[in-house]
Amino acid sequence: MSNTLSFKTYSAKPGEVDRKWYIIDAEGKMLGRMASEIARVLRGKHKAQFTPHIDTGDFVIVTNAEKVSLSGKKMDQKTYFSHSNYPGGVRIDNVKDMLQKKPEEVIEKAVWGMLPHNNLGRKLFKKLKVYSGTEHPHEAQCPVELKV
Repeated sequence: MSNTLSFKTYSAKPGEVDRKWYIIDAEGKMLGRMASEIARVLRGKHKAQFTPHIDTGDFVIVTNAEKVSLSGKKMDQKTYFSHSNYPGGVRIDNVKDMLQKKPEEVIEKAVWGMLPHNNLGRKLFKKLKVYSGTEHPHEAQCPVELKV
C-alpha cells in the first residue's frame, strides 16, 4: 500500500487565533438557548480551526440581561443554591428575585454551566461581558451582532 495518503491533523496555536467581538441583545431571548450559543462562540466551536485544548473562541457581549425570558414556570420555580461552608450558611435564590437584583449573574451562571470546568473554562469565561442595560464600554472593539 504505497499509494496511501497521509494527512496531518491541524492543531491551532494560541498566537495564530483571530479573535472577534460579538454582541447579543438578550431582550425576549430564551435563557438556555442563548447560553448554549454563547458557550459555543466562547469555546470557538463555530470556527474551522477549533482545537479542544486551545482557546480558539471569540469575545461575547450580552446586553439587556434583565429582559431575558424563561419558558414554563421556571421564573417562579427555578432556584440557585449556594452554601458559605458555615453552619446554617445555605442560601437559595429565586430566578425572579435574581433578575431584579443581579440580572447579569443569571446569564453568567447559565453560560458557566456549559463551559468546561477547568483552567481553560475559566479563561474562556473571562471573555464573556454581561450588562443589564443597553450601554456597554466596548464600542471601540466594533462588535458584530450575533443572531441567536
